[in-house]
Amino acid sequence: MSKLKEKLAKKIEEHRPRTTRLVKEYGDVKVCDVTISQVIGGMRGIKCLVTDISYLDPYEGIRFRGYTIPEVMEKLPKPAGCEMPYVEGHFYLLLTGEIPTEEEVQEVIEEFKKRKQVPQYVYDLLRSMPRDTHPMTMFSAAVLSMQRESKFAKAYAEGKMNKFNYWEYMYEDVMDLLAKLPEIGAYIYRMKYKGDTPIPSNPDLDFGGDFAHMMGIDKPYDDVMRMYFILHSDHESGNVSAHTTHLVASALSDAYYSLSAGLNGLAGPLHGLANQEVLKWIQDLRAKYGDKMPTKEDLEKFCWDTLNSGQVIPGYGHAVLRKTDPRYTAQREFALKHLPDDELFQIVSMLYEVVPGVLEKHGKAKNPWPNVDAHSGVIQWYYGVREYDFYTVLFGIGRALGVLANITWDRALGYPIERPKSVTTDMLEEIAGIKK
Repeated sequence: MSKLKEKLAKKIEEHRPRTTRLVKEYGDVKVCDVTISQVIGGMRGIKCLVTDISYLDPYEGIRFRGYTIPEVMEKLPKPAGCEMPYVEGHFYLLLTGEIPTEEEVQEVIEEFKKRKQVPQYVYDLLRSMPRDTHPMTMFSAAVLSMQRESKFAKAYAEGKMNKFNYWEYMYEDVMDLLAKLPEIGAYIYRMKYKGDTPIPSNPDLDFGGDFAHMMGIDKPYDDVMRMYFILHSDHESGNVSAHTTHLVASALSDAYYSLSAGLNGLAGPLHGLANQEVLKWIQDLRAKYGDKMPTKEDLEKFCWDTLNSGQVIPGYGHAVLRKTDPRYTAQREFALKHLPDDELFQIVSMLYEVVPGVLEKHGKAKNPWPNVDAHSGVIQWYYGVREYDFYTVLFGIGRALGVLANITWDRALGYPIERPKSVTTDMLEEIAGIKK
């Protein structure tokens, strides 16, 4: 058993009694009152999921295992000569709640190297799909096709497990799957957009470095992707991709089924496609003014035109946050250092000064500040990844880190199948006193 797996086993044994006690001794304690608007409105704000992997505070932003984004970026070990931490170290943190040492990070890197070979049938599947297939369809299908490799599914079918070691097989599937995602994502990109010229993996590189290598993009794109994967790794359990992955896994579906389902949710325009929508909106703005750099007044008018046409300004506002998204800030700091004179970045910077005021005057946005999507596409564009519809695949690789860590713990703590109760509209009307 690897040291990471031993560490995780110890953490699980320490945590299980806490969950058992909460259900047994405090199961009737009310967490919050549910309103009709919450019932109808997508369960917004209802506290009915548990995760220790991350927490989204309205004013602090996302915390990974209790650490803020600046703390994560500062404390996690970094590859020699690089600005951004190892993705493998971040995954160690998500799984265990502890900042790893350099030695512990290297062990995860070695684990991924042993598991990273993608089966040939995955490439055959991808090549059989029409080249105009959306890259997220390709990515999800590739993940789903590997379900036949699931160690959990095999052991369950053979009756080899009891419920207390379900997590061990989930862990093995999670490690196998995560190790392969960078190569699958980069292969899709090179096959679809770069003349079918895939670049083989370099076994001497870490997760982020090897992905940049397989994409065919020079430094500091490796740091861009380390930052990107970490920032997009998790966002509590309630967002669509995390919730869907958890929901499917709650039926004892394996990691392949579960992640593929989560990726399908991520592909929705209201979730993972948002960064694509932001860049398209900025490009439309840029096209309107041709070679002229728009002024703040121009930007304000464009924003009002967008709102008055019944659309939203993409990349601004958030369901939970009530301040600038720290993930936006982290990317802005990187851009200020590496691409301060880029025209798109300058527009993004001006929008940061203009949009909040417009939205406050508009009066309909609870949070007028930018979220992560307001910035991420611009950096990708700068480094040559200009195919909008591929951006969500990048998001999906990062998001897999958090959702797969979550379902490992879900399995370890024996969380039951998710099955909320529905009510009819008649019942809601009776509760509201509208009808008898």
